[in-house]
Amino acid sequence: MEQGKRSVRFDNELQVEAYCFQGIMQRFPNHFHEYYVIGFIESGRRHLICKNRDYQVQSGALLLFNPSDSHTCEAIDDAPLDYRCINIKRRTMWRVAEEITGKGCLPYFSETVVPDSGLTELLRQLHHMIMEGRKEFDKEELFYFLTEQLIRKYAEPGEGGSSPFIHQEAEKVRLYLETHYEEKISLDKLAAMADMNKYSLLRTFTRLYGITPYRYLENIRVNKAKEFLEHGGEPLDAAMAAGFSDQSHFTNYFKEFIGLTPGQYRDIFRE
Repeated sequence: MEQGKRSVRFDNELQVEAYCFQGIMQRFPNHFHEYYVIGFIESGRRHLICKNRDYQVQSGALLLFNPSDSHTCEAIDDAPLDYRCINIKRRTMWRVAEEITGKGCLPYFSETVVPDSGLTELLRQLHHMIMEGRKEFDKEELFYFLTEQLIRKYAEPGEGGSSPFIHQEAEKVRLYLETHYEEKISLDKLAAMADMNKYSLLRTFTRLYGITPYRYLENIRVNKAKEFLEHGGEPLDAAMAAGFSDQSHFTNYFKEFIGLTPGQYRDIFRE
């Protein structure tokens, strides 16, 4: 059984959450988040695939994931992972970015991995403040300063980098998954909706979004369950509300994607 420590803390003042994974060997499957992830490797090496690019990520590297950036990673040379990150929801990033730039749009980080970035140390300091429950406003100062530097150095304006040439039929399927996640969905229905055969839909959708339709649906369901748990809901109720067929199936996928059990995640917000 894998050994390791996983800690998460939500900061009410900044409206962000901080993750700390220590001694983790887990392989994370192809997935995405609905929020920005700003992280760094404290120790260990990882093979990362994001936006159809391969990276070997080492200690000190800064990681920048936009919402919906599909990615997967696994250990290199059986080295345990020591990882820190801060998760920023779209609405929080929009507010902060608008204050910094004076423009009402979300930044899009064009670089996923920045080796030896000078901002890694600032992120390390901010992460430590959040995990320690720091109340002084120097934490907020650092958050704004770091975000300003990230946007200035590594971002371009936009709504998340969506291509203007997105295939209309595949986009129709994606939007259907977003709004009907709690229902029983079949590939036959999705293919008919897109007026494609099943293979063509799978190939087109995966090429456009970097993830299969079913994996996309799983991500949506996990993210909806997270929202339910954040408001104190029970894991079983969260599973049903998000469209999972049973709690066991839900727990396995939740831990696979998030690295915590549903109960552990709920308890963060109860605290």
